[in-house]
Amino acid sequence: MSSKLRCLRSARLAARYPCRRTFATASTNRADYVRIVEVGPRDGLQNEKQTIPVATKIELVERLAQTGLKTIEAGSFVSPKWVPQMANSSEILEHVLRTPPRAPHPITYQFLLPNAKGLDNFLSVWQSQSSAKRDTYPTPPPSPSNSQEPTLNTSFQGSNPTPSAPSGADATGKDRGSTSSETAPEIELSIFTAATETFTQKNTNCSIAESLKRFEPIMSRAKELDLNVRAYISVALGCPYEGPNVDPHKVAELAVSLLEMGADEISVADTTGMGTAPKTAELLKTLSAAGVEKSDIALHFHDTYGQALVNSVVGLEHGIRTFDAAVGGLGGCPFSPGATGNVATEDLVHLFHSLGAKTGVNIEKLSEVGEWISQELGRTNESRAGKATLAQLRKAS
Repeated sequence: MSSKLRCLRSARLAARYPCRRTFATASTNRADYVRIVEVGPRDGLQNEKQTIPVATKIELVERLAQTGLKTIEAGSFVSPKWVPQMANSSEILEHVLRTPPRAPHPITYQFLLPNAKGLDNFLSVWQSQSSAKRDTYPTPPPSPSNSQEPTLNTSFQGSNPTPSAPSGADATGKDRGSTSSETAPEIELSIFTAATETFTQKNTNCSIAESLKRFEPIMSRAKELDLNVRAYISVALGCPYEGPNVDPHKVAELAVSLLEMGADEISVADTTGMGTAPKTAELLKTLSAAGVEKSDIALHFHDTYGQALVNSVVGLEHGIRTFDAAVGGLGGCPFSPGATGNVATEDLVHLFHSLGAKTGVNIEKLSEVGEWISQELGRTNESRAGKATLAQLRKAS
């Protein structure tokens, strides 16, 4: 075959079978692991108008624990005057510590604190339950594990692989019977500030600088007690009071300050859902230029304008591997007028699986949880992937 014919044939094949887009130039023979932080029980419920029984909240946590999720934000020790829905978070913490939800693997539970008083309220429960456990089991047996966290890779396959089954499930994703962990669950603390002065004043009745000052005793005490601390930066991609053009350098400066104070992770939050792909990319580049490691960042998108999944892909392309989401698309922000719910966990999991990423989450179980809690709250299930997954299950049954 002449060289001219070979070129023409290559051109025709390229036109007929275009190259599938990949997310990096590195090897694509191994999918990445992406960590999902489920924020439904706290951020997802805090804006609901009707009072939600604590039993429903506990059941939500227990159902989520069965899906393969490894991190669940379970409550908030804020003033009931400001966020009434979180008034019984102490009961949720007590339940988690006293009777850890059955799960295929140990789970980390996060609790949000606004200030030192919130820390005191948290510690009164946490320390009393820890003391009770020590009195009951003075010398607990070790619980060694041979499992290892998947190694991160910077590439994604363009295929649509079968989602990885969570620990406790067989290769088809069917549960083999989850059991409670013998070890106590991990507990982490969360704190929050914002990227604009107006939002910070409206949300916490103080300036950004004052909010950082409030965190000092929390950080110090947490380190003494060997508790990890996650820090949220709200309205990082748009503020309801100061508009959509939040300075990314202010976000980066805040992130650096929080890391220097001792934060273990920074969740950069698009609280209003104003973020776009270019703005998300610009923010991530600015954070990187400021010396913030990708492993220190989580992304927290709301889907007000339908951009959360697009922005999540941008995050993936920039090397971010931790994302927040709420089952069923629950949520909103009581201090951000017009903001709709968080990106639905089911939609995010489906997206990541379609790109070849592993989450360890069973999307069928997760979709069932989303439908259940939506019915309990009398609201529409906002997850498109969740509803489609359930429709397929019903069709197959």
